[in-house]
Amino acid sequence: MSNPNKNLKKNRVDFNKNESINYNHISDSPYDLFNSWLEEAFLVDKDNANAFVLSTVSKDSLPSSRVVLLRGLSNDGLIFFTNYNSHKSLELSNNNNVSVNFFWPELEKQVRIKGAVCKISDQESDDYFDSRPVDSQLGAILSNQSEDIPLGYDLSEKLVRLRSDLNNRKIDRPEYWGGYLIKANYFEFWQGRPSRLHDRLCYTFINGLWKKSRKSP
Repeated sequence: MSNPNKNLKKNRVDFNKNESINYNHISDSPYDLFNSWLEEAFLVDKDNANAFVLSTVSKDSLPSSRVVLLRGLSNDGLIFFTNYNSHKSLELSNNNNVSVNFFWPELEKQVRIKGAVCKISDQESDDYFDSRPVDSQLGAILSNQSEDIPLGYDLSEKLVRLRSDLNNRKIDRPEYWGGYLIKANYFEFWQGRPSRLHDRLCYTFINGLWKKSRKSP
């Protein structure tokens, strides 16, 4: 059996793309820079550029993290979709503060975001649900997300049966499935730099304005 532990202390990669943040020319809004970095990420890894780690906190103050997909972006915030009965949604109903982390290793860039979430409108959720592939729509109907199921439970068989039962009829969005808007109040842009002297540019939303600051590596 291999022992990955032997590599933990030896595996070292220096950040050497010579990218940096120009602190003399930065936008007043973090969304401008985020859009620019996200566009770069799609150019180098279009399948994973919009994936991010979403962290929530339970009523017992226990953190929980998972990867979800960014499906909407504006100056109002970031949008993702999920089952409203899922583990993450139950935690959000108790504490709507979240932490977000995007990491694009090919660019040696990372963005941390903090904010509070709220549900988007039913119409916005309907519009997005209607744009999804049929099997993704059916998956949202079939899955009681985060519920325990038997180890041998055959979801693929139930998908085939449901697809047949619907017989190409239009699929309506379940009421328990929809979108959340993350209304950000903090951004931190991290750019990997040689010798671990990384750039860290921060934006904090205070009294209706974004305040810019810099952190030590």
